[in-house]
Amino acid sequence: MARKLTTKEIKRRRRAVNRIKEIKRLNFVPPMKAVDVEAVKAEFAAKKA
Repeated sequence: MARKLTTKEIKRRRRAVNRIKEIKRLNFVPPMKAVDVEAVKAEFAAKKA
């Protein structure tokens, strides 16, 4: 069932991809920055809520 994606769907998918990239980027952090990551994650979650 091939059909054209609506702009809304494209945006939703792009947002999801960006969120995954963001999470991956937060996960690949040197150990010394581990505390920093938790703070950033909390802030990120607060922003989304």
